[in-house]
Amino acid sequence: MATAKKATKTHIGLDTKQSAKLSEALNALLANYQVLYMNVRGYHWNISGPHFFELHVKFEETYNDLLTKVDELAERILTLGSQPRHAFSDYLKTADIKEDTNVTDDKGTLRGLLEGYGILLQQQRELLTLAAEAGDEGTSSLMSDYIKEQEKQVWMLNAYLGK
Repeated sequence: MATAKKATKTHIGLDTKQSAKLSEALNALLANYQVLYMNVRGYHWNISGPHFFELHVKFEETYNDLLTKVDELAERILTLGSQPRHAFSDYLKTADIKEDTNVTDDKGTLRGLLEGYGILLQQQRELLTLAAEAGDEGTSSLMSDYIKEQEKQVWMLNAYLGK
């Protein structure tokens, strides 16, 4: 009786062990995106003060972008042959970004967003290295695009704050 040989490649031709490692890192990133998304929704709903109108619009733009990326990350994890986590309790346990509650002023909301972007940028740069080691151009491309967009957002938000 012949024993079945365990597959060493995913459906997209990547090493299964490296893909599993990438998926785990992507799930950690997904958790941070989900928590930041909810934080920014809260900023949008609760912002007050003299910059209400411009920040209310900016936060809506930002959370819509984060939601798109949440979906892209989950689909990338599935493409790599793993399952994306989908319980918010898992996100809260995993995420480095923490819930930001009762923040209603411009500086506090922007501080929270900038801190969140800082964590995402660090994780995405680490994922770039993992993806390169695995020969995973799909994940590399996704991370490169996210980094480019978020670096610009960080620059613009700091300029808005006069930094």
